[in-house]
Amino acid sequence: MKKNFTFICFICFALFIQTVSASTTSSSSGPTSTEVKEALKKFKSLSKVERKEKMSEVKKAVKEFRKNKKNGEPSTNTLLLVILAILLPPLAVYLHEGEINTKFWIDLLLTILFFIPGVIYALIVVLGKG
Repeated sequence: MKKNFTFICFICFALFIQTVSASTTSSSSGPTSTEVKEALKKFKSLSKVERKEKMSEVKKAVKEFRKNKKNGEPSTNTLLLVILAILLPPLAVYLHEGEINTKFWIDLLLTILFFIPGVIYALIVVLGKG
């Protein structure tokens, strides 16, 4: 019975990965090349003083982002990944890493063989630095 349940979960997991990867490839959330070209054209049309002001604003924003990241403020993504790591550990590792790599396979193996070590490993990967 347990093997059947594990097999069914694995099939559902594989189908979920296919649908997620299909939806992410069809709709990209980043800027298009025309938007980038327009932004570069607009930036180049600015005077030298305005360019320096814009660059200093960007540097301040990057500094603030890094400061917030160092403070360890948990984002909504992290919270959702922790919940997912408890329910479906390999899926949480896959979504955190963004690809199927060694960490994913280790977690999948641990989850299939012994569920609790799979959850612990997924939490380590999701909450770990780097």
